[in-house]
Amino acid sequence: MSGALDDAKRSTVARHADLPTPSALSTFLKLLGVALSVLLVSSIAVAGFVFVDVLNRVGEGAVALEDDAEVAPPSLGAYPSDKAFSILIVGTDECGEVSTQLLGERCEKSDEGSRNDVNLLVHVSAAPRNVTVVSFPRDLMVEVPECTRDDGSTASSMAKAPLNSLFDHAGISCIAKTVSDLSGIPIEFAAKISFDGVIAITDAMGGVEVCVAGEGIRDSQAGIDLPVGTHTVSGANALAFIRTRHGVGDESDLARISNQQQYMSRLAKKILSAETLTDPSKVLRLMNTVADNIVPSQSLSNALTLTQLALALKDVRFSDFVFVQYPNLDDPDNPGIKVVPDYDAAEPLWAALIAGEPITLSGDVATNSSVELATPPATEETPETSETAAPTEAPETRATLPPEISGQSVDQDTCSVGNQAK
Repeated sequence: MSGALDDAKRSTVARHADLPTPSALSTFLKLLGVALSVLLVSSIAVAGFVFVDVLNRVGEGAVALEDDAEVAPPSLGAYPSDKAFSILIVGTDECGEVSTQLLGERCEKSDEGSRNDVNLLVHVSAAPRNVTVVSFPRDLMVEVPECTRDDGSTASSMAKAPLNSLFDHAGISCIAKTVSDLSGIPIEFAAKISFDGVIAITDAMGGVEVCVAGEGIRDSQAGIDLPVGTHTVSGANALAFIRTRHGVGDESDLARISNQQQYMSRLAKKILSAETLTDPSKVLRLMNTVADNIVPSQSLSNALTLTQLALALKDVRFSDFVFVQYPNLDDPDNPGIKVVPDYDAAEPLWAALIAGEPITLSGDVATNSSVELATPPATEETPETSETAAPTEAPETRATLPPEISGQSVDQDTCSVGNQAK
């Protein structure tokens, strides 16, 4: 009997339709899902590895600032909104592998020590944030305090020395200490960048578009030949553009500063644009490049700190991101060669920065006929008032700088005035 029942059960199962075999499409979709899952996990792992790698590399070779205040450990999120901060950016004439290939003899002769030819004080106010970048002439004669070198030895004070001699004299910390004494503004962070670093960062951004007016820029010493018009410079051309002195204005170092400010203003606009900040690949590429090409202060040696400071800049209006040249006078001891601080003209600048006030420029966009305004900045339309209109906010307090201080805001487009120097 049991055998009959078993046969019946078996025959019942046998009468069902055959189970379908998986189709080629369903098999493909399953394999695709597995592949995408593996790819996703791999991408996250790679991104995590790259980020950790950046964290590890950004602090390599970090140097201590002598007047370093204790900086709180960085955390996720923007820098505290109630705190201002300043970053000293030093550009040296040190040659690396790329610049040596480009500049050849110029780099082979660099046996007299390294000079800090570009010195920028970047001051960011407490919220609402505004940014002021002060360029100091390399030939500015300044009083230098006693400084402690990286190796712990003491560098003597000097009553008067060219600013661009301080890196060789006692390093980044001494430059920061001297600029802080001159401005009355504490400097929490600092970073050094060389010729190769300028090239790498420009290339990471896909180049920078610059404008040339006048007779075009031709400077055989810098290795540049740009006709009138707009040009996207990268690599060797980018370095040549910011190095040229004989190709713009009156061929002075002061003219070169205004030319560099055009480049820096356009670079800042590109970095802060939505096109860059919303593109993870561009942000990651820029982070990698910065990590590989700066020597930071110890206070700036953590990638999270860099992220905090960057987040503090994301909502700054272009009109409140201003580049200025430190006001100066001809040095009576070295007329036509060196300059000295114009303390009276600089006083309103430092007062505005300390007070956290946005600044308005009343002077020209340039000194020494080096750049000219290309187009006026776009003005925000003022809404029409009516009896039912909402009350307007009180006007913000702005500091108007004296005409002795030249510069431009990021919302202004300038063109370098080339002189076709040979």
